[in-house]
Amino acid sequence: VSVGNICRSPIAEAVFRKLVTDEKVENKWMTDSAAVSDWNVGRSPDARALSCLRNHGIETAHKARQVTKDDFQTFDYILCMDESNLRDLKRKSNQVKDCKAKIELLGTYDPQKQLIIEDPYYGSEKDFETVYEQCLRCCKAFLEKSH
Repeated sequence: VSVGNICRSPIAEAVFRKLVTDEKVENKWMTDSAAVSDWNVGRSPDARALSCLRNHGIETAHKARQVTKDDFQTFDYILCMDESNLRDLKRKSNQVKDCKAKIELLGTYDPQKQLIIEDPYYGSEKDFETVYEQCLRCCKAFLEKSH
């Protein structure tokens, strides 16, 4: 989960989906991404996010959506990008009766200990590449840990 669901979280979602598909465990995982805010609902990911993924042989048809009450009741994990997302998600989860999701920073799984995945929206192509690399490391480690 990220603020607007057009840069970081769709990259993480697409990366994780490719990993579980490559490992042939995609039927064990329901993968999606969402936004804390409703700014970009219905929008495709940022063109730079799409181009970064494409450079790594990954396609995505994701459209931005906002996180829902159901998400807290359905998903086992809700992984987010930074502290402000974490705070907002925890606040929202407190309003959900039977929240089963474990809400964590995706960066807690990073073997290189980069806890925060910074929003590349105002950055360059290189910043999107950094996000991709962080997401790949974290998603791999998360998948290994939760097998």
